[in-house]
Amino acid sequence: MQTLRYIILFAALPLALGAQDKTKQQKNNDVRELAATHKVMLIPFEPKLYFSEIDRSVNKETGMNAREIKHRFRDGINEQLYKAFKAGKYNVVDLMDDTAKYKKDVEGIYQFLSYQYQMIPDQEHYKAPEKEKEEKKIKKGQLVVETNSDKRFMNARVTNPKMVPGLSAKFKTDVFVFINELDIKGTDAAPGQSMGLEGNRIITVHYTVYTLDAREINSGIAESTLPPDVNNPKKIVDKYFQSIAATIVQRVSAGLGYTPAK
Repeated sequence: MQTLRYIILFAALPLALGAQDKTKQQKNNDVRELAATHKVMLIPFEPKLYFSEIDRSVNKETGMNAREIKHRFRDGINEQLYKAFKAGKYNVVDLMDDTAKYKKDVEGIYQFLSYQYQMIPDQEHYKAPEKEKEEKKIKKGQLVVETNSDKRFMNARVTNPKMVPGLSAKFKTDVFVFINELDIKGTDAAPGQSMGLEGNRIITVHYTVYTLDAREINSGIAESTLPPDVNNPKKIVDKYFQSIAATIVQRVSAGLGYTPAK
């Protein structure tokens, strides 16, 4: 009887080990990166480049303070971009995924970025914006500098040529998506008043996309209309940031000439 028990035990052991190996392999398969595809790095906007006119309404509905609201939206746009790129069969590194782990990387990136408002590119015939020339004229004996008043966006420039190759070597990334600025425009209603349908607000994300060879393949703004009665950050992120993220991913794919496999 004892002998029979050992025979059954040893017979079942390979099955148990096989099941464990299968589970381990399945986990590895889940986290394994896709082969022969692009790997994107998502760089969050600097906290100082957040401009919102709805924080009072968000606070009134949720009780969140200004710092919490900013952090939720800063994390939220990266969160939606991560999901959109993954859905597009890209590999992704999100520097907002672990703020403690990536803190030094993010601070190092900000150190070598400069910003400039430039004309918004035509996405139908994209061409990277060039530095605009200021026209200097003399009026009534005074020097007057005139610039084009067309709508502009916040563009990012990398000031250290070693930064992008360094990030690529560390994270194995070849596409870099810089979120430069987040604007949410639309004045809050006065206490006790409804903004009405005419109070629709606009969410605007300013961004720049570089490849490993420091080529700017896309930049500009992506926007979404936010109804006046939506003030919950989760709803804003899940629906309205999601549509912005989908637009950016579509433009990046076009800039790369990349058609993800289905």
